[in-house]
Amino acid sequence: MAQQLLFTEAHIGPMTLRNRAVRSAAFEGMGHANGPTQMLHDYHVSVARGGVGMTTLAYAAVCQSGLSFETQLWLRPEIEEDLRKITDDIHKAGAKASIQIGHCGNMTHRATAGQTPVGPSSGFNLYSPTWCRALRDDELHEIAQQFGEAVRTARRAGFDCVEVHAGHGYLISQFLSPYTNRRQDQYGGSLDNRMRFMRMCMEQVIDAAADDMAVVVKTNMRDGFKGGLEIDDCITVAKELERLGAHALVLSGGFVSKAPMYVMRGEMPLYSMTHYMRQWWLKYSVRMVGKYMIPPVPYQDLYFLPDALRFRDELHGKLIYVGGAVSREGIEQVLNEGFEAVQMGRALLRDPEFVNHLRQGQERCDCDHVNYCIARMYSREMACHKCLAGKLPPRIVKEIEQIKARQKR
Repeated sequence: MAQQLLFTEAHIGPMTLRNRAVRSAAFEGMGHANGPTQMLHDYHVSVARGGVGMTTLAYAAVCQSGLSFETQLWLRPEIEEDLRKITDDIHKAGAKASIQIGHCGNMTHRATAGQTPVGPSSGFNLYSPTWCRALRDDELHEIAQQFGEAVRTARRAGFDCVEVHAGHGYLISQFLSPYTNRRQDQYGGSLDNRMRFMRMCMEQVIDAAADDMAVVVKTNMRDGFKGGLEIDDCITVAKELERLGAHALVLSGGFVSKAPMYVMRGEMPLYSMTHYMRQWWLKYSVRMVGKYMIPPVPYQDLYFLPDALRFRDELHGKLIYVGGAVSREGIEQVLNEGFEAVQMGRALLRDPEFVNHLRQGQERCDCDHVNYCIARMYSREMACHKCLAGKLPPRIVKEIEQIKARQKR
C-alpha cells in the first residue's frame, strides 16, 4: 500500500528538510547587474512561505566567464550581503535555501562574459549564437577552483545547500558529451577522460562544503539527441558523482543548445519568445527558423520517471526527481518509488503556495504547459501567463490559445 510521504522529513547530507517538496533551479531572470533584486527576494520568500522544504536560486555563475545574461547571478563576495537577506527570510519562513552553481561554457556571450566564450572545444554555437574557443589546461584548473570559491561564498551568504549544474549542456555537461567535447588531450576521448573536469570541480566543491553544507548535483539521464550521451554512459557519470561525494543527484535530461524541449517538454511559443527580444536581427531570425531549431517534444506528467527508475535501480545514493510533477498523486508515486524528494519549477511559478494548497487538499496545479514562462525568461523575468491575465498583447494570447488547441489533438 502506497504511503503518504510528501509531508515527511527529507534528509540530504547534513541537511533536514521539513518536507520533500523542493523548488527546482529554474532560471528566474530576476537579477540585475548579475546580482539579486527585491523581486528575486520576494519570489523565493513567497515559495518558502508557500510550504516547500527547500527553494533553489537558479543558475548562478561561478565566475564572469560563465555568464549568459545580465539577469543571471554571479556568485561573488560583493553580493553576499544581499543574498543573506534572501536566505535569512527563507529560513524565517521555515524552509532551507539552496543555490545552483555552474558555468555556461559555450552558451555565454562576449558582452556578459567579458571575453570570447569558452568551452571544451572551439567552434560555433548556433543557439547563442557565438564563436567559442577551447579552454586551456590552466584555465580548467582555475574554473574548478572558482567552483570551490562559489561554495564558500554561498556558505557565508547563509545557504544550506549548493546544487552543481552538471547537465543540460552547460560547461561540465559540455565536457561529458561527445557532441561538444572533441578534445584530443586528457580531457577528451574516453568517457573517463571526459569526466576529468567534472572530477576537478567536484573535488573543489566537496572540500569547500566541508561537513555542514549539502551538495546536490543536477545530471543528465540522456542528452536527448543522436550523438549525445545515452542512458548507460549517464549512469556511469552518476555513479562517479556518488563516489565523489554528492549527497543527492537531481536526475534530468536534455541539452539546451541542441534539444531544449527535451528538458522542458511541450512546445516553445516562438512569437512570445521573440516579442521580448531586444536585438532585431535575433528576433526575426528566430521567427524564421525557430521551429526547426526548437522542435516540440510532447509533454506528459512525470515524463522523466521511466528513465529515473533505471537510475534508481543502478544507484545506491539519494535521488531527487524532477520533470512534470504537478499533482499530489504523481508526487506520492515518485516518492514511493524511492526518491528522497521532488523538485518542481512551473507549478511553483504558477502558484508559489502550491505545496500549502496540496496540504489543504488540492490535487493538482492548473499549469497548462504552454511554456510562455520559459519563452520570456531569456529577456525578462519568468512569469506565468495566467498571472498576467489582461496584461498580454493580443497576439501572444492568440498564440497561447493555439498551442492549447494543438495539445488537445
